[in-house]
Amino acid sequence: MMVPAIRLLDDSFVFSRMPMRPSHSHKGTFGTALCLCGSTTYQGAALMAAEGALRSGAGIVQLASVQPVLTACVIRLPECTLLPLKQTQFGSPSAENLELLSGFISKRQAFLAGCGLTNCEDTAKLVHTLVPMCQCSVVLDADGLNVCQGGELPHPEKGMLIVTPHPGEMAALTGKTVKEIQENRVQAALQFAQENNCITVLKGHHTIIAAPDREVFENPTGNSGLAKGGSGDILAGMITGFVAAGLSALDAAICGVYLHGLAADFCAARKSQTAMLPHDILEDLGPLLAQKGF
Repeated sequence: MMVPAIRLLDDSFVFSRMPMRPSHSHKGTFGTALCLCGSTTYQGAALMAAEGALRSGAGIVQLASVQPVLTACVIRLPECTLLPLKQTQFGSPSAENLELLSGFISKRQAFLAGCGLTNCEDTAKLVHTLVPMCQCSVVLDADGLNVCQGGELPHPEKGMLIVTPHPGEMAALTGKTVKEIQENRVQAALQFAQENNCITVLKGHHTIIAAPDREVFENPTGNSGLAKGGSGDILAGMITGFVAAGLSALDAAICGVYLHGLAADFCAARKSQTAMLPHDILEDLGPLLAQKGF
């Protein structure tokens, strides 16, 4: 496969795509994001994803999850609206919630599925049934992708699919080895984007963003402090928040990836790459955006 020219992201390119916030705005101006995330085992994943979406400017973020997750969420994120779901024996959202969720999903401007859901039959049924109902762009991360291994990715009725695999998940999705993915990350991301008609965010050192029309971007921001569980949940939430706020799927991925890494660089300077935690970077996102006039 011929690899096209790769655009290295920078401040001027990224911030020119950021959504402005007019003085006459209200919460409806910046959309509602529905996040189907979390389980009793992975409560933090849901909280980090929801906060990532909120901190990226979504007007309303609704977290659909099991009660223990929602109880933890209301303490940390009182701004988040909650949708209680029945749970499976594994402590994850049950497929019994399909009718309830279908009543909400068509009215949302962004949908995120996967962070902390667990890889089980109910998750697979939820993802493969709900995504095709969406009238908006959809972000699939973590277990939202794990339930698609060896099968076709679901696509929204309207909008674009955004997938955010790390190399291990990409290997499972493609049948290649992690070594093969890492040896040619650009080609792997681009081929997947074209074959599956989706925006592909291949995470890792210098994350690659590839679009079906052969646009490819390389991200220079970020550091090894992000090599901790939870970093991807925040990134998935940030991309979802930018989609809800009105950005195209590609611009949301570009802004989410670049700012996630840039905030992590600010955070590392403050806390060190060793001691920083994924949720710490959201403390640096605000001052970073304020510095740029957003």
